[in-house]
Amino acid sequence: MTRSAATDPGTQNEQTALKPEATTPAKLAETLVAFANAEGGTLLLGAPKGLSDPDTALDRALQAALATDPPLIIPLPKVEEVNGKPVLVVSVPPGLPHVYSYKGKYLIRDGARNRPLTPSQLRRLMMERGAVSFEALVPDGARLDDVDCEKAEAYLAMLPGLPAVSREEALLRRGCLARSEDGGGLRPTHAGLLLFGREPQRWVPSAEILVARYAGATMGDSFFKEEVRGTLPELIRRAEAFVSGNMRRGVRLRGLERVEETEYPVDVVREAIVNAVAHRDYQIRGDEIRIFLFSDRVEFYSPGRLPGHVTVENLVHERYSRNEAIVQVLSDLGFIERLGYGIDRMIRLMAEAGLPAPQFEETAAGFRVTLKGQGTGLLPETYDARQWRHLGLNERQESALAYLVENERITNREYQDLCPDVSPETLRRDLADLVSKNLLLKIGEKRATYYILK
Repeated sequence: MTRSAATDPGTQNEQTALKPEATTPAKLAETLVAFANAEGGTLLLGAPKGLSDPDTALDRALQAALATDPPLIIPLPKVEEVNGKPVLVVSVPPGLPHVYSYKGKYLIRDGARNRPLTPSQLRRLMMERGAVSFEALVPDGARLDDVDCEKAEAYLAMLPGLPAVSREEALLRRGCLARSEDGGGLRPTHAGLLLFGREPQRWVPSAEILVARYAGATMGDSFFKEEVRGTLPELIRRAEAFVSGNMRRGVRLRGLERVEETEYPVDVVREAIVNAVAHRDYQIRGDEIRIFLFSDRVEFYSPGRLPGHVTVENLVHERYSRNEAIVQVLSDLGFIERLGYGIDRMIRLMAEAGLPAPQFEETAAGFRVTLKGQGTGLLPETYDARQWRHLGLNERQESALAYLVENERITNREYQDLCPDVSPETLRRDLADLVSKNLLLKIGEKRATYYILK
């Protein structure tokens, strides 16, 4: 393949470095540190002559990343062809949360070379990036057997380019384990427990998602909810399933054309959930991620204000990872694109769906994303009379659906008024059948129960 001019052999600059295959891990670590303390960059190991032993080069690059202080958690380097020669591409993402050093040297990229940070630059960078992140800390009492080995091994099996090292060594390189300061060996970090722990909420009780569906445009007494717990990948999958399962599905009329759509683009919902999980501040206790579905919108709230230098105004263009290990592992698992956190993609997909742009808002202690729905422009295809027949519905059920299209909700009493000659028990079974067919949503309990279109 032919890479861009920024990474062509012979071209070195602030974001590109070329190193011969024999470069020592120490020299590689210095360049990785310089990139990490600046705006990220790409190191081409083996350029321009190519590699004779790619596996050894990969191991040397990962050793260099692990030797920095704190250890650099980067995308797994890949061997690519550059002008017909195999080269190891080592990428350092922008927006990392720490100030990095190697053997006490704090370096930064200056043109095509690495140079020490001046005292004033170092002070400013430390102020901007802050202290050690919560995800990198080891909670008191955590041990290796608190990590679910099957989940960890399933993840590592997805990384075919990882050198043949032990499971523990691989997790150490991904920031999920840390060496004990008292010489007691390896122990799981908060990131490792959140991603692969047997009981993640034992260590971080607020690491859960509250999802709720309200019938109207405001919070009310009639709603149903689910408290989603588990590892972070499980949180994402279950929260997405809840939102997707409770979105209206139907068609939009575009001129004379009927276009099948969901209330919100599924990919946008996924991006919003993943961003909330990946970038929330897990150090904040007593507050969980909250996802609320209303009749006209869905809101995603994440504890913790925007990190670093990121603001609502520059959110689309700036990058800063509060949780670099969590972000990298979720990227490895295919949830996110490591170098682009999906905000611009959310905006584009909403526009393509003919919907307003997502609204981004900082609150006193968190960050909220709001998606506006299809509104009255979405016609429920599922409830089109032509569609009811193949669902095996009876005439009573069809009349209930028609009533719902006009009135948005129906109670048992209203259904009995529609079918006065039918027993209450038969009508109850009718409604339960519509719920089981995923057509209706039951809200409330006992006499307060009513149904809405799903």
